[in-house]
Amino acid sequence: MRRRASLLVLLAALGLPGAALARCEGVVPGQRPQNADRDFVGESLDDIVERGWIEFAVYEGLPPYSWEEGGEPKGLDIGIGRIIAEALGVEPRFRFVSSGENLEADLRFNVWQGLPMGAGENVVANVMLHVPYDSNFACRVEQVVFTGQAYQEQVAIAYRKDAYPENPPTPAYFRFDLVAVENDTIADFYLASFAGGQMNANIRRFASIEGAVEAVNRGEIGAAMGPRAQLEAAAGEGVAVATPPLPGLAMHKWTVGLAVHHAHRDLGYAVDDAVAAALADGRIAALFQEAGLSFTPPER
Repeated sequence: MRRRASLLVLLAALGLPGAALARCEGVVPGQRPQNADRDFVGESLDDIVERGWIEFAVYEGLPPYSWEEGGEPKGLDIGIGRIIAEALGVEPRFRFVSSGENLEADLRFNVWQGLPMGAGENVVANVMLHVPYDSNFACRVEQVVFTGQAYQEQVAIAYRKDAYPENPPTPAYFRFDLVAVENDTIADFYLASFAGGQMNANIRRFASIEGAVEAVNRGEIGAAMGPRAQLEAAAGEGVAVATPPLPGLAMHKWTVGLAVHHAHRDLGYAVDDAVAAALADGRIAALFQEAGLSFTPPER
């Protein structure tokens, strides 16, 4: 089962209302794991250009962002990786990785340290894609540079138009109507706690967001809740996607970018320039348009 909850729930926690602070003020960096290699890790920008290729870590089985079909990488994040590689004048290569216990573990294993001893090839990728940006989190994780903000994602609701012909459903509808979610995700936790747990009996949990939306496509359930792009990609005929207000959910939208090792800030600047140029000339928006998905520019 693919788990995305650790990433999104972390963002939701970071987004809880609180006193306004200057960036990194009062944020204590995370403790570095013992016996971790603190030397120069990975390749510099010059090394990458000289050898002629750059490696991106991307999440496996995560349409419409990244997946393999017939051995060929596909998805929005794959397209962004190719845009970056073209700007650097090198070949893009993609390493598909599974999501770990939380976002910090994903960054540790794929960006700044590598897998634990005995767990396979102990090397890091040059760049990790599909990394959500949060200022407080960036202050806590000093080993990583968060950059290349490329698009914005948000929680949405897919619904059958024949079940809700007048207006899209809001969370309050699910006190009486069934709703599908991916198990252990921010949508699941949000609905389970909404209105004092009044809608728990109406939540139907699936192993993936695709499975949840398929139940809506078949007419078994009237609506599903999750990330907008995933809902739009899986929605069938007669199913629409809306972004209604989500009371009580502080982090209902987030910016998605990438991560590089803190020692390679020159690489970070180069990939950020590539993303900024692709935003300015519409190439990233075109990736979404070609996939039939809504595009929201990032907050950079």
